Amino acid sequence: MRLTTKGLLLIAIPTLFELALLSGLVKAQSDAEQAEQWALHSKDVLRQTSAILEPMLIESVRMRGAVLQNDRNSATPVTLWVDLDRNIDRLVDLVAENPVQVERAAQIRQTVQAYRQWSDRVQDLLRNGRRDDVLQRFRNQSSIDVVDRFRSQVAAFQADELRIDTLRSVQAAAALAQQQQLTAAAVIGSLLMTALAVFLFTRGLRGRLARLSDNALRLAVNEPLGLPSPGNDEIAQLDELLHETSRRLLESERLQARFQSDLARRADELARTNETLHQQTQENEMFIYSVSHDLRAPLVNLQGFSKELTHACDDLRAAVRASALGPHERERVERLMDEDIGEALRFLQSAVLRAAHIIDSLLRLSRVGRVEYRRQEVDVSVLVRHVLDAMQASIRACEADIVVHELPPVWGDPTALEQVFANLIGNAVNYLHPERAGRIEIGAMPAPPGVHSLRIFYVKDNGLGIPTAAMPRLFNAFQRLHGNVAAGEGIGLALVRRMVERHGGRVWAESTEGEGTTFYLSLPEATAQVVV
Repeated sequence: MRLTTKGLLLIAIPTLFELALLSGLVKAQSDAEQAEQWALHSKDVLRQTSAILEPMLIESVRMRGAVLQNDRNSATPVTLWVDLDRNIDRLVDLVAENPVQVERAAQIRQTVQAYRQWSDRVQDLLRNGRRDDVLQRFRNQSSIDVVDRFRSQVAAFQADELRIDTLRSVQAAAALAQQQQLTAAAVIGSLLMTALAVFLFTRGLRGRLARLSDNALRLAVNEPLGLPSPGNDEIAQLDELLHETSRRLLESERLQARFQSDLARRADELARTNETLHQQTQENEMFIYSVSHDLRAPLVNLQGFSKELTHACDDLRAAVRASALGPHERERVERLMDEDIGEALRFLQSAVLRAAHIIDSLLRLSRVGRVEYRRQEVDVSVLVRHVLDAMQASIRACEADIVVHELPPVWGDPTALEQVFANLIGNAVNYLHPERAGRIEIGAMPAPPGVHSLRIFYVKDNGLGIPTAAMPRLFNAFQRLHGNVAAGEGIGLALVRRMVERHGGRVWAESTEGEGTTFYLSLPEATAQVVV
């Protein structure tokens, strides 16, 4: 038999016992509540009879006083009879389940009506000055007094209700005592049945559970397990599962050892690859630096020789003018020097200047990786304000609206970070849309969930935007995405990416052509003090 079946049987027996006791307890509680409600009901009935008796007696005393004083203005308020009639209606509602009391309430109503008629007649006689007739009525009333009859009827009503109240109080006390007895029996019986169920359920299982616990402890400390537990219930299945887990753990340890060996080997390979890449990067930077320096000398020579050729052409032009050549030959020679040789020299000087700018850009790229950063806490708000002050002429020229939000401090090199924001803000100013008012927004936003050491900044504009096809090569060197809209060699964003990555962050962009561009960059918080 499975443990669940045994447990259900052992639980079902005391549960049935408890349900039987619970049903009796609920019945006793219901009886006690009903008896208590009836007791409270009797008290309400008694209070209602008092609300009828007291006004009637007070009115009787008032009437007698008016007769003795011969008060002709005496009058019973109509509201008194209305209230009495309403109170009698409430009394009838309260005793509606008792026909005898309902009949007595009807008699009380009749007596009140009879007294009202007698009172109204007496008051009429007083107002008409017939006091002797009033006294005669009082003498005739002495034999059958309406008030006394009313008082006796109310007294009989209250006596019967007190008897009923006493009976109901006794019933409530008996129901409460029965409820307490059943509660005690339920508690004691539940404890006994629970103890019996626990004893029966645990008998014979201690040894098997002890063996199972021992195997679990052996599995926890990675020791060989003992013999499997006999049987086909849950304990046996759990013990079998422990043995299977032990076998799988042994297999996992063998696999883990092999994986750790492979991981160590791959880590060594990755370290060597990183070292190779680092060396290649240094070699590339040194190569760029060396080539840039080596190319400067030929460019200087080309620029110098082009100037010499220009001076020689000027001398040759003067010699031709002073020569004895005919006008036709002189014009042809001057045209050759002005148009062909002069245009070639201008092309040569432009190409030399372009090559010089490219070499300067290569030198700047090579220096970015070799410059030693002096990291410190940088107030980005002050840094951006300095950049904007330096660019006031360009900003006024394009009439751009600059919005700067609160910018938190970061940890980095202030000079490098100033160049980063100068490049991004400069691009935003240079590539504003000429057909609408320019707006540039600079701010910060929270880092993504789980990233607490970085701050994300953005530079947003409503300018020309970037074509979707150009986004993958946006941060490559020498990329000009908008032709000759602005001067430059196309290395600004490459410098930005290199400097941000050296700070341990990254830079990316979102853009819609014709609507604007937003550049994002992540930088370490001032409290993080990241060193890369």
